[in-house]
Amino acid sequence: MSRGRSDEKATQQVSFPPVALGALRCPHCLSPFTQPGRSLKCETGHSFDLARQGYVNLLGSGVGDTKEMVAARFDFLAAGHYAPLARLVAHEAARDLRRDGLVVDAGTGTGYYLGAVLARAHASTGLGMDTSTAALRRAARAHPAIGAVVWDLWRPWPLQDQSADVIMNIFAPRNLAESHRVLRPEGTLLVVTPDSTHLAELRDHLEMLNVDADKLTRLDSSLQSQFSLTGRHDCEIELTLTPQDVHRIVHMGPNAYHVPPTALDAIQSSLTVTAAFVVSVYRREA
Repeated sequence: MSRGRSDEKATQQVSFPPVALGALRCPHCLSPFTQPGRSLKCETGHSFDLARQGYVNLLGSGVGDTKEMVAARFDFLAAGHYAPLARLVAHEAARDLRRDGLVVDAGTGTGYYLGAVLARAHASTGLGMDTSTAALRRAARAHPAIGAVVWDLWRPWPLQDQSADVIMNIFAPRNLAESHRVLRPEGTLLVVTPDSTHLAELRDHLEMLNVDADKLTRLDSSLQSQFSLTGRHDCEIELTLTPQDVHRIVHMGPNAYHVPPTALDAIQSSLTVTAAFVVSVYRREA
């Protein structure tokens, strides 16, 4: 009896959300998928196994953020440091999601923000794409309605035309042509970027990467032919970071490759810093 329940539970853990499955297409032949058992198969015979954590690797390889970077990000976000940003993202994304709609998180990482959206939009489904298998192991479990896919955002996406209500791009590469193709008419593209003042106090102590002050201007310019700006919101969060928090915030992104360990070791007490973000909301034009 107990073994039967365990087998049933294991099967449920690798079930791909139906709405997300319906939006996917085979990267080889562009055919739709079905899910017989624990794999996704297209009508021409291409098959992709679901990992036991629930994600599917359509890329055939996995690169991107390392296991250590993903663990640092997961722990930092789980502590609630960026919860105000998650609430703002969820508010903006959820109001443009139709019932039974799909939100695609391009560069989902651990699925933290996508999970926040789905917690607010209960009848919707999420599909998160990332190149990091380590991140998608977490993302697939961030919410029951998330389908997680290993994919390179610079390649044509394995998604049907006009299949998404909302596409989120949070600190990730932006493939604007694919975003336009995959969004439904007048769908929403939500982009989160760091403000030029983001973590400025921490940069006084560490040689971290700078944020381009012209980022928003360049973003709007790149989008203007296919999207129109409908809203922009600043989000500033005052944080008190312990030395362990500082270690995590450095190692959860590309700064991990630039800040020497000796500089981190020199921080022995808590620091008060300001996290500053800009949430830009665009509407897909015809």
